[in-house]
Amino acid sequence: MSYTTQDVHERVKKILYSLTGITLSDNKDIMISNRIDKLKRNCKFSGDIMDLLKSVEQGNNVSEFINSFTTNKTHFFREDFHFLDLKDRVLPLLAQNNEKIQMYCSASSTGEEPYSMAMTVLEAKAKSNISINASIIATDIDTNVLQYAADGIYRYSKSSKEFPDWIKPQKYFKRRVQKNLAGEEVLIKVNDELKKMITFKVMNLNDNIYPFSKNQFDVIFCRNVLIYFSAEDQNDILKKLFKHLKIGGTLYLGHSENPQDLVHYVKRVGQNIFVKEKEII
Repeated sequence: MSYTTQDVHERVKKILYSLTGITLSDNKDIMISNRIDKLKRNCKFSGDIMDLLKSVEQGNNVSEFINSFTTNKTHFFREDFHFLDLKDRVLPLLAQNNEKIQMYCSASSTGEEPYSMAMTVLEAKAKSNISINASIIATDIDTNVLQYAADGIYRYSKSSKEFPDWIKPQKYFKRRVQKNLAGEEVLIKVNDELKKMITFKVMNLNDNIYPFSKNQFDVIFCRNVLIYFSAEDQNDILKKLFKHLKIGGTLYLGHSENPQDLVHYVKRVGQNIFVKEKEII
């Protein structure tokens, strides 16, 4: 049976939505074609692409499919004003209770965001000379990027603008120079103090139930991930996350995201920074 490129792309979109809830817009044709090539390489597959997609629908090569079609764009201290708020407002306030602070990163990607959260905790401790006992759960649906995050090894450039001036990378990373065909490359490896603060787990934000307790978290980062979902699904995800945020807890959203129906239950305290005031009835 003959089929068009558009037929393939529509089938990819349907499978991706059924597995992850992620919605691909109509202007993603070039990206989909590139990701199809990636899927074939990951599966070491040289046959008809429709046969490969049928195998995914039957439950085979599912991880390879998800890992091929999810997007992982991030860097350390992205939208750094959120980390400043965490350091200067949230953590000193929470530390007054002398209780363990639990934080959640809902889209870990390759790990830069949760490690930025961990560095912020240590900076808050040093700045305020207070005791802060904090842990971070970081999840993603892509198993490849989670392994990358757990390894905690990154390329580094002296011209990098990723780290704000209140962070000295040498405090948190071991530096290693390695030679390759292109010359020398500087790698930085996360130190053990940061690693032990974070637990990386596989999780699908589109799942009906999340594996957390009610009101478990003091802080939730859900940034630059909702944009991959439809407006209706964004709202559903936010409501599910909200159940696990404590009253008085802080929710951070990405620059192009909004709290949807949660607007009636939160107080805005900064740029896409929201404090939970009451539960959803």
